[in-house]
Amino acid sequence: MRDIAKSATAGFSQADTDFPPPIGGLIKRSFDIVGSLAGLIALSPLFIMIALLVKFSDGGSVFYGHRRIGRGGRLFSCLKFRTMVPDGDKVLAAYLATNPEANAEWIATRKLKNDPRVTRVGTVLRKLSLDELPQIINILQGDMSLVGPRPVVRDELEIYGSAAVYYLKSRPGLTGLWQVSGRNDVSYDSRVAFDRHYVENWSLFEDVRIIIRTVPAVWMSRGSY
Repeated sequence: MRDIAKSATAGFSQADTDFPPPIGGLIKRSFDIVGSLAGLIALSPLFIMIALLVKFSDGGSVFYGHRRIGRGGRLFSCLKFRTMVPDGDKVLAAYLATNPEANAEWIATRKLKNDPRVTRVGTVLRKLSLDELPQIINILQGDMSLVGPRPVVRDELEIYGSAAVYYLKSRPGLTGLWQVSGRNDVSYDSRVAFDRHYVENWSLFEDVRIIIRTVPAVWMSRGSY
């Protein structure tokens, strides 16, 4: 299955323009631009408040950009409010090396319920999914969409197996079917199934429905950590 996923991304680069247009075409892209601009304007006070909290909590950078795979295998910097300590990779490696159960959890889900890298402010931001808000900028840049599969790294895409082709047909989303269906409380196989279903059955109505469902999902912090 990993070989299938690797072949799905082979040959695609940031300069590649031969990959088929993303699902939804101009209609979905127009919806993304209007929605993200409205969100950026409406949420600007919240942006400023969170930025100040992150900065003054430990003096580190406000934003964090992580390389993720976008449509057609194109790499992009996925923006977030920083929720982890600056030397997070070293902290994680040391923690996993001494905690077999945490290591198994990481291998299975690529996430940890008790992540030693997360700051106090970061814990709150993650619980409410507020750390994801800077991805509105990614949407305006054309790297992401309001709704779609959540962005993944290459190791995660290999878990998709033959279903990786469905992920690559869509721009990654700020929210998605997985987000409103249990998020981290469901298995990764279920996440892959949700992404495939979304791409195969896309409609503007479904995008609006998922956005509406995102509000209570975030409010109740379902599956977030």
